Amino acid sequence: MELTAAIFILVLVSTHQPTAGVGHDPLLVVDDYEDGGIRLKCLSERLFSEAQLLWTDSRGENITGTPLSADTTTASVSSSIILKAGSGNSVSCKIIDKLQKTSTESSVVIADKYELPAYAFFPSTSPWLAAFVVILLLSIFLVLAAIYKIRKNNKEITRAQKVRNELKFRKARSNAVNITLDQKCKHPNLCINEEKNRVKSSNKKETALKAMVVATEGFSEKKHYWEVEVGNQSQWELGVVSEKIRNMIMNNMENYLPLNNLFSLQYSQGKYILTNGEDVSNYKQCSVVGVLLDVEDNELSFYNVEEKSPLGSVFFELSEKLYPFFSPDSDGSWLGVRPVKPQTYNPLPQSEKEINK
Repeated sequence: MELTAAIFILVLVSTHQPTAGVGHDPLLVVDDYEDGGIRLKCLSERLFSEAQLLWTDSRGENITGTPLSADTTTASVSSSIILKAGSGNSVSCKIIDKLQKTSTESSVVIADKYELPAYAFFPSTSPWLAAFVVILLLSIFLVLAAIYKIRKNNKEITRAQKVRNELKFRKARSNAVNITLDQKCKHPNLCINEEKNRVKSSNKKETALKAMVVATEGFSEKKHYWEVEVGNQSQWELGVVSEKIRNMIMNNMENYLPLNNLFSLQYSQGKYILTNGEDVSNYKQCSVVGVLLDVEDNELSFYNVEEKSPLGSVFFELSEKLYPFFSPDSDGSWLGVRPVKPQTYNPLPQSEKEINK
């Protein structure tokens, strides 16, 4: 009833007088939405003994409606038709009394959706909806494509960085040298094995001097690489000291150790710290550390041998000979120098030039 009442406000009924005799004009009612259109019903309260009902559109052409039906209880006849979008905005219903040769007619004009958009009768899809759906799908596609591209680029960057790191590590390892521990140049609380390649603490008491042992070999030119097995020790320190520091240790000068002639990587409390104070704790704990001494470029570099990746570098300015040193944990665990056979450098399948393109 509410739908019918609302629609009646928007329809304009035009009546025509019967061609002969007296009669009641048909009543046009917008009944309901049906089958993509609206159902129009033509009613007449007058009971005809023999009648004919004609539907015509705005062009005057006949439209097929439902057969005429009579209701003896209400003394009315009726017929209905489904009006769809595009069939015109004017419909007429004409009832002809064949016996009395009279006719009555009513017309309804429905506002077109372009004339009265807010009250358009025919349900329709907004042209903006299709554009919105297309834009939405396009936006989703572009976002997904951007995410895929970013992830792909990140993977390529990560892979390129990994290749560069491995390339740099293999170059460093090609400079491998043998290192032996000097029994005459160590802290009294440290003990060295017979092969002179492993060291551990024999006294867990803290000392004023770093408990370290210095290698027999000293270097004053070129590049030199060695590897140290640190295992799972909670703290250790590796690096190089100047010849001056080495002589001080050999002369048992235990109460003073200048730090400006010592360059190292220290691991303690889960963090890696370089001599210059740089914290490289974002790297996970490794069991084997590679050390590269580049005397020509005054650089000391450290590597995670298992990952084939750098841990950090320290730059120095010294003209005297430098000696590797080792400082193990005070828990009595062995810290060992791992022999590395000199290797010939072989380029990786993908060179740095290809990566940087």
